[in-house]
Amino acid sequence: MKKILITLSILLALFLATAGLVLYGRGYRLSFDNGRADLAGTGLLVATSNPDGAQVFVNDHLTTATNNTINLQPGDYEVKIFKDGYFSWQKKLKIEKGVVTKAEALLFPTAPKLESITNAGVDNPALDPSRTKIAYTVSSQTIRKNGVYILDMTSRPILTLQNSSRQISDDTVSLFSKAIMLWSPDGESLIASISAQGLSANYLLAAGVFNQSPSDVTETLTSVNSSWDKLKADRDKSLADGLSVKLRKTVNDNFNIMSWSADETKILYRASSSATLPIIRSPRLIGANSTPEERNLERDKIYVYDIKEDRNYKIHTPADKDDIYLTWFPDSKHLIYLHDKKIDIMEYDGANVTKVYAGPFIDSYVFPWSDNSRIVILTNLGNSDTPPNLYTISLK
Repeated sequence: MKKILITLSILLALFLATAGLVLYGRGYRLSFDNGRADLAGTGLLVATSNPDGAQVFVNDHLTTATNNTINLQPGDYEVKIFKDGYFSWQKKLKIEKGVVTKAEALLFPTAPKLESITNAGVDNPALDPSRTKIAYTVSSQTIRKNGVYILDMTSRPILTLQNSSRQISDDTVSLFSKAIMLWSPDGESLIASISAQGLSANYLLAAGVFNQSPSDVTETLTSVNSSWDKLKADRDKSLADGLSVKLRKTVNDNFNIMSWSADETKILYRASSSATLPIIRSPRLIGANSTPEERNLERDKIYVYDIKEDRNYKIHTPADKDDIYLTWFPDSKHLIYLHDKKIDIMEYDGANVTKVYAGPFIDSYVFPWSDNSRIVILTNLGNSDTPPNLYTISLK
């Protein structure tokens, strides 16, 4: 009998300990009010930052550092994440009982470093569909150094970023230094269209090697473009087929898609009609982004739709501009927005708009580096006597 009692006691202790751990993990805490014990339910705030080691303020009170978890009573809180030398991150978050809420801050430096990638002058840069390579032309040098170059933003150069570029054609066969480039949908090749000094020709170039004898596709350009259009259409269809039937109809009826995020979980689009988005996911996802969404669409306004969470956010941009430049940051959680010769980065729900650069750059030649570490721009730094070159703006 004694052994049985001991065994039962151990099992009961293990059960109570397990139950306690489960309740603790779900945010329940034992509190004493007026001398009475009470098991109160709280929510969990997980605060992270990149770079880490930032301060976390809750309702203007310094509460902890990032990469930590905080227990909070259910309710709305103003959360601010701050680190010296970086723009602060701030958001209103809703804490719910037993739910984990995330505050994920990507912090940008207040004094970013500017570094040149090229020094011989650059024209006509073009980003490939995978957003990992930039094609550009170089002229005003020797014939062998003039031509088309590829900047690989996935390479890890040993010394400087200038080692990241590879020449894929020169001016021996034709004036490739004057070409306008069009990438194939798979990013493996590009068409160089040349119209200079009485020449008019189109060449197919492989992106990864030097093209000693490039293929002249001038007479078959229509066929090449048609095959590329089919590849793009097949990819778009594949993305659409991955959506639920109800969501697919909603997208077809109301979305003029501008671009998909790199991880294909979000859609940046312009509303093709005024409508109300139906609820696709029911019941709603617990612990989803607490930024207020907007399901009443206004025609021609710009939105981001989060497929996983079935939430829709309006991106506030000037209403009278048709040439708005918005593109995805590689992390699929932020957007790059160009306006008034400034570069902003914002979260995909429109929050935390940060002006990361306000110096000179040419046209809309702004490209994010594939690992989120920097942005590439084309600029002559405001000096009209020098040719423009590619520079990086450090975001670390």
